[in-house]
Amino acid sequence: MKHQIQSKGVYPRALRFGTGSPWRVFAMVAVAVFLVSLDSTIVLAAFPALRDAYAGVSAASLSWVLNAYTILYAALLVPSGRMADAFGRRWLFLLGLGVFGLASALAAIAPDPWTLVLTRALQAAGAAALTPASLALILVAFPIQQRAMAVGLWGAMGALAAAVGPFVGGWLVQWAGWQSVFWVNVPIVIVALWRAGLGLEESKAQQATARIDFVGILLLVAGIASVVWGLLEIGHWKLEMAGTTCVCGLIVLAMFAIWSNGKPHAAMDIGLFRQSNYAWANATTLVFGATFSTMFLGLFLFLTGPWDMSSGMAGMWIAPGPLVVVPVAVLAGRLAGRIGHRPLMASGGLLFAASQWWFRLQLADEPQLWVWAVGLVLSGVGVGLVLPALSGAAVARLEPQHFGVGNAANAAIRQIGAALGAAVAVSLVGEAGATLAQFKTLYAVMIFGGLATAVLSLPIETRPRTETSEAGTKAAASKA
Repeated sequence: MKHQIQSKGVYPRALRFGTGSPWRVFAMVAVAVFLVSLDSTIVLAAFPALRDAYAGVSAASLSWVLNAYTILYAALLVPSGRMADAFGRRWLFLLGLGVFGLASALAAIAPDPWTLVLTRALQAAGAAALTPASLALILVAFPIQQRAMAVGLWGAMGALAAAVGPFVGGWLVQWAGWQSVFWVNVPIVIVALWRAGLGLEESKAQQATARIDFVGILLLVAGIASVVWGLLEIGHWKLEMAGTTCVCGLIVLAMFAIWSNGKPHAAMDIGLFRQSNYAWANATTLVFGATFSTMFLGLFLFLTGPWDMSSGMAGMWIAPGPLVVVPVAVLAGRLAGRIGHRPLMASGGLLFAASQWWFRLQLADEPQLWVWAVGLVLSGVGVGLVLPALSGAAVARLEPQHFGVGNAANAAIRQIGAALGAAVAVSLVGEAGATLAQFKTLYAVMIFGGLATAVLSLPIETRPRTETSEAGTKAAASKA
């Protein structure tokens, strides 16, 4: 008989679920986390096919298929964490998983691009609901001495999914059309719902409340969307109009900050940004999140554009890069506890800039495997050094009671950066027929992003206090 587990903000030391083992609980929720992370990169592989299928629609308009997901996901992460604590983590996990699966099916049968954008927004709502709930379920299931390992593996599942996304997506698109990147989710979600519905126990925080800051969410979404819209339309509008749209978005984001300041249930805890270390770490996260997203989409568009590869072949050529990231990120998470986060972020940013300089200097109109391999390995090492260090640095100075919301806000800012980066890539090279010269402009932008990451990381204090240092290092490992 199922029962409800409650806690006052501290998870029970060890729990035995109906399935008999914490690792079975991990397997149930990890499948969902894998799907959500896979969706973030598998759809990138479908963008060239979407552009061909809707030839009469601009690349800027089609990019909302990517950005609607990213923006909504970022805006809903923190409120979803509060809802999971208040209403039940199992309940919200199952609801989010069901919504994600339904939205995937609707996306696959969408009759036009704008319906597809709406279904992607619905997908984002499901993904944002299940992600924090899944982590909480894992923390409840495992005894305290095993939680760090379980959280690290939870994060590694996301990294693995992102790594295989371009490869899987590329081949699915090539052999079954762009709809297949959405259909692939449906049977997996059905099985996951069945297993999780039978096997997971409910848990919630005893005194948690789920007041949702709807005004804050709307302001955050409107502000980000306006900035992204302005960036996307630089090539189609007059520069003054695009600039005005971006400025309006920034004004709305300023209103969001004013609105959220001091509110205990805000969509994002603005008060945390008064802590200098946290503010600088998130500024760096925003810049590098945008730069990384620009690179990911830009590389796929380059392979299917100037080098004229199929989607499947392009996915195969990109996949080794993320696979390099995973072991480097694990090593970086360990090094952060010894040498601090700043050296990792600075050196990683410089390596990333060097990789884009290499691409800009060496790439030509014909495929060159050795040139590609050198650039991909350099960028993979750079990303692997920066990402976990950023996550660890963001929470290294926070008080323990703020780790959860601080980490969620950092993840949301990374998603905001991803939306901005995708907009930059589409604006510069999104249209069919983009030339090598246009891609070299894109590489110049990414060189700047890598250098900016290194510079912004310099003020971050990397000699943390003992308690928060350990927590920051664990957070870094979880992001790996």
